[in-house]
Amino acid sequence: MKRRAVIGKIRLAAKAGGLAYVEVELTRHTSISVGGSAHTLGRHSEIAELAARKFWEQFADVLGKGWWRK
Repeated sequence: MKRRAVIGKIRLAAKAGGLAYVEVELTRHTSISVGGSAHTLGRHSEIAELAARKFWEQFADVLGKGWWRK
């Protein structure tokens, strides 16, 4: 899955939930903060499906359980 698609899905969910979304480019990673929960994603053009799902699960406390399936 493309990196932009992984990040875009989080961005849309944050906007739909009315939560603050901040994206900061670090040296080798991208830091994404949604509603006070911040996590990093490596800067690869392709992200494995399992890795994308695990990354989305990290935001479940803010966006709700299974938010990426909706």
